[in-house]
Amino acid sequence: MYAEDDLILISALPHVLFCERQYALRYIEQASGENFFTAEGEILHERVHAEHHESRRTFRQEYSTVVRSLEYGLIGKCDLVEIWFSKDKTIQKVSPVEFKRGREKETNVDRVQLCAQALCLEEMLNIKIETGQIYYLQEHRRKDVELNTTIRKETVSLIDRIREIQEAEKIPLAQYEKRKCDNCSLVNECMPKSIGAGGKQVARYIQAQLESIEKNNFEIDQNDN
Repeated sequence: MYAEDDLILISALPHVLFCERQYALRYIEQASGENFFTAEGEILHERVHAEHHESRRTFRQEYSTVVRSLEYGLIGKCDLVEIWFSKDKTIQKVSPVEFKRGREKETNVDRVQLCAQALCLEEMLNIKIETGQIYYLQEHRRKDVELNTTIRKETVSLIDRIREIQEAEKIPLAQYEKRKCDNCSLVNECMPKSIGAGGKQVARYIQAQLESIEKNNFEIDQNDN
C-alpha cells in the first residue's frame, strides 16, 4: 500500500506513454505550456465538469469524480462515472467515461488513463470493471474500451516507469520526432532539436567545459601553494 504523499496523478500516465521527457518536464519540473490543442481540451473538460449528476432509480451519472487507489498509488479525477444498480440498490455495473478533444488514437495513450481510473474505482467500490468508454469530440461518439489483461499490464507498467523516473531524479533526453514534437505544448521548454539528436554532443561539450574549469582551478591552487 502506498502513502497519500506517494500517489501518482492518473493524468500523468498518457504523458509518460506519449513522451517520457514531456512527462518529466510537466510533472517533475512543473513546466507549463499551452497551445491550441491543450486549450481546446481544457474547454471540453470544463464543460464536462460543469454538468450535474443524473440519477434515476437504477442508474446514476457522477461527473468530476475524485478517485484513488492505495494499492497502485494513484489519484485523479474521472470525467464521468456511470453506475447501474439492482432493485435492492446493490451496485451491478460501473463504467468510467473519459472525454477527449480529438479522435481515437492508434496507441493506448487514452486507454491507459481510462484503465487507471477503473483500477481506482474497483478498489473503492469493490467491483470488477470490464469495460469503460472514451468520448471523442471530433467523432461525436463514445468508443467502448475493453479493460482486458493486456491494457491492465501496460497501465501498471507505466505506473512503475513513472516511479523509476522519479527516483532517478533525471530528466530523460529529448528524442525529436517531427509529428509529435512540433505539436507539443512544451516544445519550447524541451528544445528537442537542440538537445535531442545532438544531446550526446551537448552533454560532452558541457562535460569538457566542467573538466576545463576543474583543471584551471587545480592549476591556480598549485600556483598559490
